[in-house]
This record gives sequence, C-alpha cells and structure tokens, in this order.
Amino acid sequence: MRSENRIPVQSTPQDRPIKRHHTARYYAHRVKESLTTRVSKLICTIFLALLFLVGIITFILWLSLRPHRPRFHVHDFSIPDLAQEGGFQNAQIIYNVTARNSNQNIGVYYDSMQLAVYYQDQSIGGSRLLFPFYQKPKNTTVIAGVLGGAALTVTSQRWQQFMADRARGEVVFRVEVTSVIRFKISSWDSKRHRMHANCPVGVGPDGLILPRYRINRCPRATSLPLDPPVTGVGVDL
Repeated sequence: MRSENRIPVQSTPQDRPIKRHHTARYYAHRVKESLTTRVSKLICTIFLALLFLVGIITFILWLSLRPHRPRFHVHDFSIPDLAQEGGFQNAQIIYNVTARNSNQNIGVYYDSMQLAVYYQDQSIGGSRLLFPFYQKPKNTTVIAGVLGGAALTVTSQRWQQFMADRARGEVVFRVEVTSVIRFKISSWDSKRHRMHANCPVGVGPDGLILPRYRINRCPRATSLPLDPPVTGVGVDL
C-alpha cells in the first residue's frame, strides 16, 4: 500500500491574529465614558421622579381644594307696576340674587360687580352693585336692590310689549350679573377673571316672579384672566 508523506505547513507570522494591547489612556477614557453615562442616567431618573412627585402633589391639592366659581341664584324678581296700564312712568324692578361660594378652602374677592336687566336681548336698565368685598369659603352673599328712575329705561312702547306678553300670562326677562373676581388660597391670589351669570326670569300678570323661576341656578361662564396675579392683598382665610 502506498503511503503519502505529508509535510506540515506552518503559518507565517502575517497570517496570525495580532493581539492589540490597549494603553492606560484608552482604559481611562472608557471608564470616564461609563461614569458620564451613569451620571446622566441618574440625573434623568431624579428629574423624572421629582416631576412625578410634583404632579402627584398638584393632583392631591386639586382634589382637596376642588375649586369652583361662585354660583348665582335668583330668589326674587318683580315689577309691581306691571298690573297697571300706565305703570311705566313709575316702573321699578325689585330683585334679590345670591352669590354662593361653595369652596371649602378658597375665598373669593369681588373687585367689581354690575347687574343689568334685558328684555328681548335689549338692555332696559342696570347699575353697579356693592363695594369691592371678600367672600369667605362656604358663604352666601345677598345681592338685593331696586332698579328705577334713571337706572331703568322703559319707554311707553316697551311697556306695551310688556302688556302684550302679560296678556299671554308671562313676561320673560334676563338678569345678567358681571363680576371681576379673584380666588384666594391662603396667602396666594389668583389672576383677575371676568365672570358672567345669566339668569332667565319670568313674571306673571301680577308682576311677581313665577314659581318655576324662583331659586334657579344661573348659568355662568368665565373669560380669560384680565391681568397678572396680585399677591399679599386682602383678608386671610
């Protein structure tokens, strides 16, 4: 049998993989990069944790305070002279409206307040109400008065329209209360807001408010803040 002679082949140095020996500077750079990454991750984690904590605290405060705007109700509204054909010469409107602050821990500043009465979307009178005042939490303020004379502009033609509605059994008006308010929480005051409360009211042939309009809650809407917040003014809670 024929045998084969195999000559071992030895690889040349060029074919062998070269081991690279990294310098101390290289390892120092790798350690520095690792520390920078860890510090960045730690800072991000702390920031996100603080942000989450602030969100939780804000949500808990909101739940505990439960802020609400004041609620207005009409308790009385009457035109006593409506029962007279020529009563427009001495016509008067008697009103009684309440403003309720239902918040547990939030006070309300009323910087100004105005009342206007509308008939068929036309103003027939109005006046400024009260002086600036502060309303404590869980408190009700009575807004009552009489519109007459120069504050009430009712012509004979308008009065005839009242008479026509009166013959049908009901004369419908709209009472609008406009207020500039600020909320107060401890020593912090909010921005000023303009609030409108629109209260539909109807009177019968005798000029007195009809039962279904009595103590009705008035729809309301608040516009954008009027100016920057004012702090440190007024009565504490």
